[in-house]
Amino acid sequence: MRTCDFCGKQADDADTMTWVTSVENGRKRVYCDTCSREHLRAIESKLDAEWW
Repeated sequence: MRTCDFCGKQADDADTMTWVTSVENGRKRVYCDTCSREHLRAIESKLDAEWW
């Protein structure tokens, strides 16, 4: 079971194939497909989640 670090959505590992993994300040963060689509530009710009 994985949890989105932004919205808290939970899903089984098989359902997280479309999720995004990011490393922020040395910490691995996982974002669901909905949050990653909504914040795509911020993720690509390497902005920390606190700036979204």
